[in-house]
Amino acid sequence: MHEIEPMITSMEVPAIDKQILIVEDEIVFAKAVKKHLARAGYKSEIAGDLNTARDKFESLTPDLVLLDMRLPDGSGLDFLEAVKNEGNSNVAVLVMSAYGELDDAVSAMKLGATDYLKKPIDLEELLINIKKVLDKNELETKLVNSSKRERNASESIEFIGECPEIISIKQQIEQIGRLTYASDTVPPTVLILGETGTGKDVVARSLHASASLSDKPFVQVDCASLPKDLIEAELFGHEKGAFTSAHSARTGLIEAAEDGALFLDEIGELPMDLQSKLLAVLDRRLMRRVGTTKELPVRAWFIAATNRKIEELVEKREFRSDLYYRLNVLSIEMPPLRERGNDIIMLARYFAKQTARRYGFENVTFTDEAMQTIIEYPWPGNIREMKHLIERAVLLNNGGELSSSALGLTNQPLKGNTDKSQDSHSKIEDMSLESAEFTLIKQALEKANGNVSKAARELDITRMALRYRMKKYNL
Repeated sequence: MHEIEPMITSMEVPAIDKQILIVEDEIVFAKAVKKHLARAGYKSEIAGDLNTARDKFESLTPDLVLLDMRLPDGSGLDFLEAVKNEGNSNVAVLVMSAYGELDDAVSAMKLGATDYLKKPIDLEELLINIKKVLDKNELETKLVNSSKRERNASESIEFIGECPEIISIKQQIEQIGRLTYASDTVPPTVLILGETGTGKDVVARSLHASASLSDKPFVQVDCASLPKDLIEAELFGHEKGAFTSAHSARTGLIEAAEDGALFLDEIGELPMDLQSKLLAVLDRRLMRRVGTTKELPVRAWFIAATNRKIEELVEKREFRSDLYYRLNVLSIEMPPLRERGNDIIMLARYFAKQTARRYGFENVTFTDEAMQTIIEYPWPGNIREMKHLIERAVLLNNGGELSSSALGLTNQPLKGNTDKSQDSHSKIEDMSLESAEFTLIKQALEKANGNVSKAARELDITRMALRYRMKKYNL
């Protein structure tokens, strides 16, 4: 005998945006399930036979089907097979089988059922199983969609540059890509070095796109922007109740990367206690979510990047030497933009053309004076600074020909300019608060050679606060 739903209270339950189809010919039990689901906030419909189930499936497009095996007009296996064959593989199916129908349950699992429950079914247990299945399905869908987005991003990667250093880096990327096809093992870790804004993320995505796992997820993690009190849970995931705000279990970013690539940007900002845990993951290829002792295998390819001089951090004991050696199996160093010769012109024209195409302007050109200014400017923020500056110039100028004044670089310090009379401190009394802040931030960035973390420490503000002001002043 099935458990019958107890009296329903009048308390309102928030609706859950999930639709469940109950395919069950025992109407009393089906109605009890429907009421219990309603109490939990789920929407559901009942179908007492296969014909009704087919019609309601087409009209409802449910997220989950509760499927009885024995129905008046046929077997639930027929319905399951039709659902899966019609391209509905993302729909979760929970099979309900009575004693003596376990063979049917096994057949259902082979056809793609998510799980099976043996009758008589406890309604509370049923609710727990439904939530678990729907949560898992939603996570898998998100990861698939994320993987598709990353693949599309990888397909559009354009690694611009023809200077000797960039050609060498492109050859390194191709060579590492070939290594991944030659072996089934996880590729060796890669450490990408270079100043802020030099394109380390483009190199990481190019590595992923050239590898045998290019169709797998690419997960990017900015170690500097993760909250210090939550960074471990973000990376490793957590179980329900692991800490105060852990109301449900959550997959970490390492686990989400699956057998794809995990790009740890700004690895130099990772706290020391997390460095030891990351080292253990790299060495043992196992990890534990926060709040559990269960170990999970780690198959992801680790790519790291930093704008800081790791050797100096190791000497200061701010970065573990063993982790540095473990990450630095293969290394790629990105040159600053000011040292890339004619690539500066190539990139300026590329960003102008890209912006013009995006906003529907005619071909954008530069005056000779503007091009000379671009070549002479030191670009402390490197490619990132150039991209934003040229995009702004194109938009404010409505396309057309860009002059030196349109770029806004005419009063900026150029290479080799050591004229002390231009020291902004001597004129600070004539500035507004915003002008003084702009000048102070710019000086800190120049002093730090574009290293945002170092400039933030110099100004005694957080890296995120500095990022906000850099965006505000288009630096």
